[in-house]
Order: sequence, then structure tokens, then C-alpha cells
Amino acid sequence: MITQPTEVTTWYLEQTSASDLSPARRPDTPVEVIRVEIPSPEFNRFLYTAVGGDWNWTDRLTWSYQHWLDWLSRPGTETWVAYVQGAPVGYAEFDPQPGGLVEITSFGLLPAFIGRGLGGWLLTEAVARAWDLASRWPGLPQTTRVWLHTNSLDGANARANYEKRGFRLYDTQTKTQNVWEHPLGPWPGARIYPDS
Repeated sequence: MITQPTEVTTWYLEQTSASDLSPARRPDTPVEVIRVEIPSPEFNRFLYTAVGGDWNWTDRLTWSYQHWLDWLSRPGTETWVAYVQGAPVGYAEFDPQPGGLVEITSFGLLPAFIGRGLGGWLLTEAVARAWDLASRWPGLPQTTRVWLHTNSLDGANARANYEKRGFRLYDTQTKTQNVWEHPLGPWPGARIYPDS
């Protein structure tokens, strides 16, 4: 696999009130969104690669088991997973920060479930849970801001989904970074590309 310098634009978006959330309609397919209450490095790493493998999510690939466990064990860090007929279809992960800020650090669907009207609903549920995070974690301040970022390597509809749910752009940054010529996919060999 080869990396190449690529210009990447990152968009930072926020909500500053729970009333900013513009809910998506409930999908026709029955969906359950459930919180993972026991820190599970194996499960979160699976979600990270299954969702992000096609979008060049690589920052956490070198994390050790202990690094994952430490990250997931912090008070207020939460993972919410959407299921359809028992299969995980997507997830959201929260990082609570000082002053009532909550970052949605990871969000997305597994490839087989993209385009089925599930992303807007999962995002609706996730953002609502980010706003009421303090109700589940005594000692955490009430959420004052929910924010996230997406970039030009992510799915074509990612930013539009965030904006439809009421997120507003507050910053844009463009820089050159080395990215894989072809995304790694969810596991080695999952993606087959023609020889170039």
C-alpha cells in the first residue's frame, strides 16, 4: 500500500443548544440504538475499522489494547450502536470535554447499510444522547455544546447529514497530509483494487 500527499479540507461543525437538533424521520426499518455500557476495546476497534476503513480513518490503528481501554473508561465517554435485526449497522462515540463540551469523535454506518435512510436517524439519536450526557454521569457538567468534524475524505453525504440535523459550520481548515492511495478497508484484503 502506498501513501500520497493529498489536500484535505476539514469542516468543524457545532450545535450550541439542544433545540438546534433537527430530527430525521424514523426509518421504515426497525432500528435499535443501544449504549455500550462496558468498555470493550475489541468492539470499538471493530466499529472503528468497519465504519472508517473506506474513509481513511487510520489515527487509531496503532492504538494498543490498553490505550483503547483507557480511552473508553473515561467518565462520560460513550459509544452508541445502531442495530437492525441484531446486526450492528453504525455507531457514534462521545468524548466529554471541560466546560460541558461534547465531541462526537466517531460517527458512521457500516458500508452495507449506507443509503438506507439510517444515518440521519442514528445521528438524531446520538446528538440527543450527547445533549443529555450529564444525566447519566453524576459530576459531569450539563452539555453546553456538541461538536464534530468531517473532512473531504469522508463519505459524500456526511457533511450534509450533519447540517440537516442542525449543525452549523464554525471553522474550515485545509492542509496537505499523507493518505493511503486506496483506503485500507475494514480489514486487510477486504478491498480489491485493480492494478494501477
